[in-house]
Amino acid sequence: MSSDKEEDRIGSEEEGFDLEEEGASCGPQPRGEEFNLFEALRDTTGNADPVTPVRLLPEDSFNFRCHKDVACWNRCCHGADITLTPSDILRLSKHFKQTAAEFLAANTVPAFFPRTNLPVAKLKMGGDDGKGPCPFVKAEGCSVYGARPQTCRYYPLGLVSMKMKDSPDKQDFHFLVREPHCQGHAEKQIQKVAQYREQQGVLSAEAVDRGWVDILMKMASWSSMGGPMGKAPTAQTQKMFFMATTDVEGFRRFVLNTKFLETYEIDAMAIDDIKNDDEAALHLAFDWLKNILFNEPTILLKEQVLQQAIAKARTEMGAG
Repeated sequence: MSSDKEEDRIGSEEEGFDLEEEGASCGPQPRGEEFNLFEALRDTTGNADPVTPVRLLPEDSFNFRCHKDVACWNRCCHGADITLTPSDILRLSKHFKQTAAEFLAANTVPAFFPRTNLPVAKLKMGGDDGKGPCPFVKAEGCSVYGARPQTCRYYPLGLVSMKMKDSPDKQDFHFLVREPHCQGHAEKQIQKVAQYREQQGVLSAEAVDRGWVDILMKMASWSSMGGPMGKAPTAQTQKMFFMATTDVEGFRRFVLNTKFLETYEIDAMAIDDIKNDDEAALHLAFDWLKNILFNEPTILLKEQVLQQAIAKARTEMGAG
């Protein structure tokens, strides 16, 4: 997913990004469905499903405690299947005082998120088969605990985001993951889901990642139709999605050093925020992606650019 050439990694002005080609227009809408964001820590293909099929709401309770004296200490940190969210990458790259691109190159492998055809970064496990230890686990536990990924924070909870067709609201709920090795479920500590989420520090990161989750969720719901308007994401779209959601410095350069600001209506205060605030840059990235993938009005073309696009479309249809 990465490249030594800046043009290859973030797209050049000459390459551009064809707004008419990539944007989806109104048409048949996908059905509503459930979308699993965080599941078990490892691939369970061919094994018994570790998920307890009970929806847990914030006020529901469960029994679990993890500590260094538990018999399975650090077992969950081997062969784990961890998709890094945009906020994970921000936290971890800052922890190591690296750029996002440097962190990704050293610690991740590219993958596609299930049923979306969109690329994501997964944490690279040790061993030739990927069943070895997490690069950050030590005998005493996680060496990046304060910056650990969302998947690790949620465990042993999974997260599902659900939106029914014709409903404007999304619903999130949790479920319990009971992997065979985990002895934390036998510990005597009962807690509510809301209490556990707050203790694990997932709330602020959830707010940052919400736009990314929305995009993956909507793309997954389109999967039965082959993608938005029946079209799968192009290689260029995939490349731009990966850059915008994993490499905030690369996206910032894309915004500031190409014709982006000549194309879209972005006010001066927002531009200052984008220059100095990584989370603001991510929110712009999500809005831009929603626009080019689904034609959502999350970001507006400048009037002159819009009129040129309309004229081009009319010409191509023989109406010009």
